[in-house]
Amino acid sequence: MKNNVIVGQSGGPTAVINCSLAGVYATAMANPRMGKVLGMRNGVQGLLERRVIDMSEHLRRDMDLEVLKRTPSSFLGSCRYKLPNPEQNEDVFAKLFAILNELDVGYFFYIGGNDSMDTIMKLCTYGEKIGSSIRFIGVPKTIDNDLAVTDSSPGFGSAAKYVATTTKELILDAQVYNNGAVTIVEAMGRNTGWLTAASALSAGSDSAGPDLIFLPEIPFDMDDFLDKVALLSQSHSPTIIVSEGIKLADGRYVSELGRDNISADAFGHIQLTGTAAYLAAQVKNKLGAKTRAIEFSIMQRCAAHIQSANDAAGAYAVGAHAVRAASDGETNRVIIINRLNSNPYAFETCAMEIVKMANIEKTVPLSWIASTKDYVTQDYINYALPLIQGEVAPFYVDGTPRHIRSATHALSTHNRP
Repeated sequence: MKNNVIVGQSGGPTAVINCSLAGVYATAMANPRMGKVLGMRNGVQGLLERRVIDMSEHLRRDMDLEVLKRTPSSFLGSCRYKLPNPEQNEDVFAKLFAILNELDVGYFFYIGGNDSMDTIMKLCTYGEKIGSSIRFIGVPKTIDNDLAVTDSSPGFGSAAKYVATTTKELILDAQVYNNGAVTIVEAMGRNTGWLTAASALSAGSDSAGPDLIFLPEIPFDMDDFLDKVALLSQSHSPTIIVSEGIKLADGRYVSELGRDNISADAFGHIQLTGTAAYLAAQVKNKLGAKTRAIEFSIMQRCAAHIQSANDAAGAYAVGAHAVRAASDGETNRVIIINRLNSNPYAFETCAMEIVKMANIEKTVPLSWIASTKDYVTQDYINYALPLIQGEVAPFYVDGTPRHIRSATHALSTHNRP
């Protein structure tokens, strides 16, 4: 059997996706059955273009691995490349497997979300058809926390910590003037509200938390929204958190309203942006209130300076377990997190058939959404709170966190001293 390892990252990055990469790399390098650890630059799309690196040339010291774990975004770069079904188009699969054979790859790891798990499943299906011995393992990640089977998705805890922290700071800012101004904040979440709901974690002895939270799991009622905002703004300056993917009862995204040009990616996902801005405009025009719209955008997924230690530990663990599973002969698997305890938080990782995760979306249970449809219950708090616990201290150099240079981009020399 060929013994080189190849690993790639796909989909949207997270604050801890490189922890999973570090888990794969360190565990594979320590495994006597495995040879070189290769990295795909920009995922499967880069592999098709033979853009592959030797990871050991970039991670030369133990300290490099520690810096990698504290570096946000995807060190190897990413892609949103949709593989066709093997039975409909074998050409791309034949090319991919030819490249893998040229590289003496025996172990294939892909770090990503739902679409990436679909990629692993298709590669494994084709590999079995042609009798390939390559073992394919999925390593989960997504800030959306919408992956089935696993208790939580690596990346969610850190993004939730950012959302909760920044929401708390925004609420304090909104309270400076008692003028009824309305702050509307937009968090990521196409079809699920896990991340938006994390704003409720800002509530405590020093903060009341947001006034309203709207999730995609519940149809959005514009009239009800305006009535509630009008009432709240009579007494104070409310802060409202909405998911980018909230929809009207007829299925239209709120972000689509008033937009003419809507683009979609390779998987058919339309770009969602402007939900908070649209709602702020409605409040201003119909209620006459002063408003401001804030979109967390990519900041919530790249804030490695506020990593959750529990999230980082889970991300590293799934990467390490993926290598052990492949070494033990498993394939067509994804590594999941099982929660053992919430206080103190404890978990284990295990391998699961990838078909149980791929193309399945986990939504916030309706029982975890308040009956008023504008907040979450204590059950959500009990679930999410352990996932944001603990801090990972960055390595600061000249006042800013030190990161490891991406394997896909040269360092800019613009305005360098």
